[in-house]
Amino acid sequence: MSTAVADAPIVRDNHGFFGHPRGLMICFATEMWERFSFYGMKYLLLLYLTKYHLFTDAEGLEVLGGYAALVYAMPVIGGLIADRYLGMRKSVILGGLLLVAGHLGMAVEGEQARMVGDSIQRDTRALQVFYASLALIVIGVGFLKPNISTIVGQLYSKDDPRRDSGFTIFYMGINLGSFSATLLCGYLGETYGWGYGFGAAGIGMLLGLATFIYGQRYLAGLAEPPEGGNLQQRTALGLSREHSIYVGALVGVVAVWQMLQFHAAVGLLLNSLSLIVLSGLAWFIVARCDAVERSRTIVLIILTMSTVVFWALFEQSAASMTLFADRVMDREVFGLTLTASQYGALNSMFIFMFAPFFAWLWTSLGRRGLEPSTPVKFALGIAQAGLGFGALVLGAANPDQAGLVSGYWMVLAYLLHTCGELCLSPVGLSAVTKLAVPSVVGVMMGSWFLATAYSEFVAAQLAKLAALETSGGSITDTAAALASYGDLFTSLFWLGVGVGGVMLLLSPLLRRMMHGIH
Repeated sequence: MSTAVADAPIVRDNHGFFGHPRGLMICFATEMWERFSFYGMKYLLLLYLTKYHLFTDAEGLEVLGGYAALVYAMPVIGGLIADRYLGMRKSVILGGLLLVAGHLGMAVEGEQARMVGDSIQRDTRALQVFYASLALIVIGVGFLKPNISTIVGQLYSKDDPRRDSGFTIFYMGINLGSFSATLLCGYLGETYGWGYGFGAAGIGMLLGLATFIYGQRYLAGLAEPPEGGNLQQRTALGLSREHSIYVGALVGVVAVWQMLQFHAAVGLLLNSLSLIVLSGLAWFIVARCDAVERSRTIVLIILTMSTVVFWALFEQSAASMTLFADRVMDREVFGLTLTASQYGALNSMFIFMFAPFFAWLWTSLGRRGLEPSTPVKFALGIAQAGLGFGALVLGAANPDQAGLVSGYWMVLAYLLHTCGELCLSPVGLSAVTKLAVPSVVGVMMGSWFLATAYSEFVAAQLAKLAALETSGGSITDTAAALASYGDLFTSLFWLGVGVGGVMLLLSPLLRRMMHGIH
């Protein structure tokens, strides 16, 4: 977008939405429903594969890991296309259309798998619809997720004092969508049928898309294609650039559709991209950086790599922790009996409860000169992720008379994981913008998201360490399952606490290498 448009005086309605531009309300609702659809199916996915289509644990985790990795990788590409050519408004609408199709496609269950002799007979047509639906969601998120956040930033001038509070309201929408979807879709999917849970997620996304299309008038022209995008220019395909992008998106859907069925392809892609990025950064550090820039970039690389450990632990929530809750846990807490997938709502609930406290804590400590540095916050976050698994280890070692683990141990695990997230996640992107050399800040931001994508893949590989043999989607030996999960969670406990401890020991050195950046 041209500077002239971005900086033009815009009439901002101070009474439109809690004293903010009306466009914030549109972005808030769109993102809330998008997150509703995303989290509405996320915690159902592995249960659906293992209990309905009778995938083994390892097979189901490979699908989950590949899907989640690609979901977090694609926004890098979607953001670049919007910035250079398509613009944010059209990108969000394209992403929304793909997401609606994908989520509604997930509601097609087909015939339930069954054992025929020693083999499993599955509905292959329904599974192809399933993989295609996941691919639509992956590409849809790539176009919608990064650009709806960018639109929020465009609604405010750089010196607008409402900017930070506007983003706070926007992020509350994310957690509201996550919390409500995990409870509702999880209940519908596990109680009435998988199609009801996935279908409810699709209806949520349809509402989000309708809200955005209706509310375009409130975006003040700030989400239009950039000057120089030349969307009408003909490409080698004989189509306009805009239509070529749409065709490219569909080609991307087909490619992801196939990749999700050949899981080694996802790992090869992530490993190759990681190697390319690390090699490029190594060359840049040696050839293009002065001493201060080199030092700061090294710190940023270390912080980015440490997040792979944190998110690989944190994202067990939709993997091993969901299977643990389904198979070996007494799921009654606070007088309520939750489904296994509904436990995922605890993360959003604890964010609602503790995010204001952490914001106050850092500010209060900062006034006294006691606020921890960014490396220390990272260390605290990773260590708390490990401690969360310590709670599950204790729970697995102390089952009740029925051989089941109390659900309160899972509540404690989510509490520790969420506190860890609040230590690490809010400062992560800020660290990228502060530490990165200005000429490569976009590359470093892409590297940050690539690390998040890679962690999703790693999370699935870790969860496979406790893959169990099932019969008809159910375990046959609760005690053996408890022992297997106990071994996995013990390893994850030591991984988190160990890496957190190393980061804490390194923090004085890393802080010096940041050269004055807190």
